Amino acid sequence: MLRIIFLLSLLFALSNAYVQDFCVANLKRAETPAGYPCIRPIHVKAKDFVFSLGTPGNTTNIISAAVTPGFSAQFPGLNGLGLSTARLDLAPKGVIPMHTHPGASEVLFVLDGYITAGFVSSANSVYVQTLKPGQVMVFPQGLLHFQINAGKSAAAAFVTFSSASPGLQILDFALFANSLPTELISATTFLDPALVKKLKGVLGGTG
Repeated sequence: MLRIIFLLSLLFALSNAYVQDFCVANLKRAETPAGYPCIRPIHVKAKDFVFSLGTPGNTTNIISAAVTPGFSAQFPGLNGLGLSTARLDLAPKGVIPMHTHPGASEVLFVLDGYITAGFVSSANSVYVQTLKPGQVMVFPQGLLHFQINAGKSAAAAFVTFSSASPGLQILDFALFANSLPTELISATTFLDPALVKKLKGVLGGTG
């Protein structure tokens, strides 16, 4: 009988557990799989819930693109909410190569310019659309997708992820920016070994 009373009391306590409105990240503490520890509510300020993505990123690189993150480490008010955000900048001919976010779906809102974006379903169906300012496109969790500047001027977009840790794997880098042997890549992708070596040279891979 005592065991039953104890279990019922525990269930009642759990069902009435205090749920915090928010958990602003304490960036002085180490991040855990569940996020950052919370700072005390009395120390929370309105500015903790505000973050600027107004400054374009540096697109002087091999892909002529930049991603400015707004994750918990940069935007403490997002901690514990299961969300993250970022700014995407694409110079003319800029591209975010085919990639995937294993842990989140993505919503992209075009701010400036024209962006051709698309994704490939698990059934290998392709969904591609050229987006103009004000348009939004969603990329389902885990599916390969990309963004390309479709105009002659710079393009910019905001993205939001359905997870604090969406993860990222860029297909080109996964294949050609590491030490995976050329012969294995050639055998599994049907690419000519000479082309594989060329791409490894471009992206800094070995093997």
